[in-house]
Amino acid sequence: MILFAYLFALGRFFTTVAALDTGSSFEGMGAAREVTFSCLAEPALFFALITLTRLSGTMSLTPMLNHVTSPVWVAAGASLILLLAGLFVVLLAENCRIPFDDPNTHLELTMIHEVMVLDHSGPYFGCILYGAALKLYLLGALFVNIAVPFASGNAFVDWALFALSMLVLAVAIGVVESVMARLRLIRVPQLLVAAMILTAFSLVLVVR
Repeated sequence: MILFAYLFALGRFFTTVAALDTGSSFEGMGAAREVTFSCLAEPALFFALITLTRLSGTMSLTPMLNHVTSPVWVAAGASLILLLAGLFVVLLAENCRIPFDDPNTHLELTMIHEVMVLDHSGPYFGCILYGAALKLYLLGALFVNIAVPFASGNAFVDWALFALSMLVLAVAIGVVESVMARLRLIRVPQLLVAAMILTAFSLVLVVR
């Protein structure tokens, strides 16, 4: 569980260091914003993982997710709903999606993640894009495994259900990006703190 969370932090560390290494003031500004907002997003992710640990009684990721079944949803549904709400906000923030960041903007002063990679190109930029896609996939898989606790025991059916659930999640992210505008920078920390509070309350409901 801890390794899973800090592998994301390790990727962010190297991206930030690469941005600072360019000596660009714009990339330094983006790196500062990325680190600041990650300090608010990481506690929400940890609260979510600790809640799952409390429910499953294990810190290993696979048994933890396998434990989230229909009976667990019946017993701790309110906690899991709060957890998923906070986790969805973290998913959008960690992957620089609207309303936190606009990957397609050309205004450097409003960028967070994209401004850190302005001076990268070629294979290095390809690795950065691949890492961003992998992060979206992993956080999406975590979200889907909690939200859709159904397993038939048939590998083909389970993989098909997983792929369908990921497609629905991708559509949901697209809908959010279509109906919402990008938040002002001063509003981003408030939304991340709200996500942290939601996941903290989910832990409180499980512990009490």
